[in-house]
Amino acid sequence: MWKWEANDGKGTVVIVHGAVEHHGRYQWLIEQLVQSGYHVVAGDLPGQGRTTRRKRGHIQSFDEYINEVAEWVEEAQQFHVPIFLLGHSMGGLVVIRTLQEKRLPIRGVILSSPCLGLVSHPSKGIDLLSRVLNHIAPSLLFDSGLSVELVTRNKEVHKTAQQDELYVTKVSVRWYRELVKAMELAFHHIAKFPDIPLLLMQGGDDKIVDKKAVKEWFDRLSISEKMYKEWSQLYHEIFNEPEREDVFFYAKSFLDTQCQLYR
Repeated sequence: MWKWEANDGKGTVVIVHGAVEHHGRYQWLIEQLVQSGYHVVAGDLPGQGRTTRRKRGHIQSFDEYINEVAEWVEEAQQFHVPIFLLGHSMGGLVVIRTLQEKRLPIRGVILSSPCLGLVSHPSKGIDLLSRVLNHIAPSLLFDSGLSVELVTRNKEVHKTAQQDELYVTKVSVRWYRELVKAMELAFHHIAKFPDIPLLLMQGGDDKIVDKKAVKEWFDRLSISEKMYKEWSQLYHEIFNEPEREDVFFYAKSFLDTQCQLYR
């Protein structure tokens, strides 16, 4: 994991990246947070980015992600200021499942287009095959089907992505089955989500995550303080979109408010 320290930091944001990517794609967001007075802790999830524990694009269990994020939160406690979790896409799902399974000292949560349902699903035949392969060849890799053109309209991000050697282009059968299982558990264990402030922001023209499933999960969530913001016409990666400064300002307002209440 990596840490960025702000001058007189008023809070710490733990960033959890999405599928097939890595923490380095959040450099702009990290810089904005640090300049706004927030320490940042971020790392690469198992099988992604610069991690070397196992083959890229493969996990044995979604619990690997949960345990990794819990370690990042433990590291964040060293700053002795309120801790916030910010999870994007699959990282948002990881945040949800982590908070459902572990009791952590989190002051608030920001979810960015959390992966609670998919726009495109494999055919019934492929889905059935993946269930079989999950038992006999779980590490078998296949193309992820994700491209940077599908996740953001930002041309500069497109150019950077073309030179990014850390992208995971193939994922394993086990990874896919664990993702599906985690989405199901996020709904099944919704009552286990802790009563802490939540800001959920969703791209209005998301081509990866099913925004209807996201809104359904949000509406079913029974906590004291929750806010839903849909960004019209924005693609999946709202913090990479041309309008990202507006998105960041909205997120910063949430963080600042929670820090003021903490005092």
